[in-house]
Amino acid sequence: MAVNASSLVNFGATTQSVGDWMYSQYAMPSPSYLPLNSYTASYLVSSYPALGALIVPVLTPVTYAATARTITSGKYYGVAYGNGVFVAVGGSPSTNASTSPDGITWTARTMPTSLYWYNVAYGNGVFVAVGFSSTDTATTAYATSSDGITWTSRTFPSSQKWYNVTYGNGRFVVVAQSGGASLVSTDGINWTAGTLPSAILWSGLTYGNGVFVTTAFTSSAAAVSSDGITWVSSALPSSSNWLGLAYGNGVFVATSSTSGTLAATSTNGIDWTTRTLPSTARWSFVTYGNNSFVAVAGFVTASTAAATSPDGVTWTARTLPSSALWNGVAFGAGKFVIVINTVGTSAATIDYAVNATSFVLPVVAPKAGTTAYVKAT
Repeated sequence: MAVNASSLVNFGATTQSVGDWMYSQYAMPSPSYLPLNSYTASYLVSSYPALGALIVPVLTPVTYAATARTITSGKYYGVAYGNGVFVAVGGSPSTNASTSPDGITWTARTMPTSLYWYNVAYGNGVFVAVGFSSTDTATTAYATSSDGITWTSRTFPSSQKWYNVTYGNGRFVVVAQSGGASLVSTDGINWTAGTLPSAILWSGLTYGNGVFVTTAFTSSAAAVSSDGITWVSSALPSSSNWLGLAYGNGVFVATSSTSGTLAATSTNGIDWTTRTLPSTARWSFVTYGNNSFVAVAGFVTASTAAATSPDGVTWTARTLPSSALWNGVAFGAGKFVIVINTVGTSAATIDYAVNATSFVLPVVAPKAGTTAYVKAT
């Protein structure tokens, strides 16, 4: 509903600002003041933008539309948005990549080294792509690009099965699927080594709420770090193939690529709560944008399953445009973009948003002969 009134406002302030509240035995003038006496009264954010910014909004979904797109032929595992462009990477192994300004029209690009390019991230004006040299083989190779078109071959300071990369708090963080290793860089070129709590298959990786969080395959393990170098162990509710991980709306969401409905949420990356996705599938990836999480299924089993949620708790079943091994998902330019890890020409865009159009005020118990009012404008 809404935040607690006592934490929202300054009770009885002499000079009142928007959000301050008071008891009055008289009816206060509207719209300058609104009564705090109804659990159902709803107000438009557009009518009270300053007050609406202080209140947890009522989120209204718009139409969901998933559309098949044509991408340059190849397997794609990861996709990211930055600098006005989507960048997709993949391989089996190969040098194939692709870019698009809108997720609709794609242009083939060439990576500098033939790898299984598993993931790509954007930050500080640069894309960083990581992967394996072949199935289950460590490498020092990775690549950077300012535009997703021209790529430069780079070398990590150590050889690992570098699987995932993310950007947050002014730095890139990379985690390995073996060796218990992480790397940190502010520019994507110079790296500092970190150590994860154990040498397991670290897979999910994201940044939010001041911390980096990573989750593991075939495990309940998770880890949290403020800098990507020093990590603290945490645990998900159960052992599973935790692959998808995203942050948005104050919450981390993890999804499992083990066939089922398992998901989990956390506000800090340490304390996790089990959640339920709307259908049985291999939920491979999840991302956040336009006030909503979008989860997609695929991984090793073709699927049409997708799901949306404003908070990671309540999910709505959605459908992708075809049955495929849907893999990476990213948000940018007002839409979600998904790629697949099967050789072909299929990708998809999802147009979906949750609009914060209205809010409901908290209720304050009245005192005899008075009503509580909040300064609204």
